[in-house]
Amino acid sequence: MFLLFFFRTYLTLSPLFPSFFPHRYSLKRGGVNAKIVEAFDINNIANDVYQHNFGHRPYQGNIQSLTAADLDRYRAHAWLLSPPCQPYTRQGLQKHSGDARAFSFLKILELIQHTLHPPLMLFVENVVGFETSDTHEKMIEILSKTGFVTQEFILSPIQFGVPYSRPRYFCLAKRKPLSFENQLFNNQLLSTPSPLFGHEDDSLIDEHDQSEKIWDKLLQSCEPVERFLEFKNTINPLETESSYLDTLSVSTDASGELENNERDRSDSNSWDQFSVPLSLIERWGSAMDIVYPDSKRCCCFTKSYYRYVKGTGSLLATGQSKKDKASSLEEQCLRYFTPREVANLHSFPEDFHFPQHVNLRQRYALLGNSLSVAVVAPLLTYLFTQPSGL
Repeated sequence: MFLLFFFRTYLTLSPLFPSFFPHRYSLKRGGVNAKIVEAFDINNIANDVYQHNFGHRPYQGNIQSLTAADLDRYRAHAWLLSPPCQPYTRQGLQKHSGDARAFSFLKILELIQHTLHPPLMLFVENVVGFETSDTHEKMIEILSKTGFVTQEFILSPIQFGVPYSRPRYFCLAKRKPLSFENQLFNNQLLSTPSPLFGHEDDSLIDEHDQSEKIWDKLLQSCEPVERFLEFKNTINPLETESSYLDTLSVSTDASGELENNERDRSDSNSWDQFSVPLSLIERWGSAMDIVYPDSKRCCCFTKSYYRYVKGTGSLLATGQSKKDKASSLEEQCLRYFTPREVANLHSFPEDFHFPQHVNLRQRYALLGNSLSVAVVAPLLTYLFTQPSGL
């Protein structure tokens, strides 16, 4: 299942959840001139958010019902695809092309070979792990057969100065006679953004290089987490309510799932809903990733953030700085990042908003399936740039 964008110049295919927001925002931020013809999705909430921000409601249809003739009617020059990631995640069954959720992407790949007006450019995004799948092997085979040259990347916002570790796989493809500005990297998989900025070496940092010197340099290049918060100081807004930690207690299941639906309100001004209850801290504190306003890195937010506490994203200690972190977890005034703050770390613009009826879990789920505009924008700029003289 995808969401499709049809541009007069570009065709975008995206997943059930809205990584289509960063596609649109990235095109704008990257200075790419594109006219959207149509968007498709089968998820009502995602469509509500899309319509709220862009004034157009996507067509609610199934990609697997599309034919080559359907795609030809749009005469799109570029397709941007974010196929479902579940077949390739480490936590999943890793069935790859055998997973039913991979069928829509495989169908689109097959249709490329039968269209009268195939795209000139492709952009494909997925989780790290996709690059080792048989779906990836099939994609490269079809693209090669239909005259495309590719450049592949594994990149993370932290390589672009954003204190957010969210590595993702990206494939850029151009159909001959189009070519990349830097052809030295054709048919290679890179983990550095160097080519995007005109470098022919690894002069920009690779997040996967875990040497202490390189890691320190990478983190020093990032802005502090505080720059992405709704409140720019370290004072905990929850402290205005006396003894809030003493009055909050929710039950959890064996996986750390919140069982109090009262915390699932959409009123972003009710700060108590973002506090981490003592019962969770006592049970799951050792498994929490805790960051501070002056931290230079936080973990990837998943669609299960706020629903589960283990492995779904970082929590913010608002009561003190990283230098004072020796105090107990209970004293650190832990809270969840708000949806606006998660959107900020994805580099969404200030004018991005959710409709009021979309509740907290839905907001986190949509953002958890999203992409970083800071990463995607230079990728799209690079994809749509032609070598000088051509």
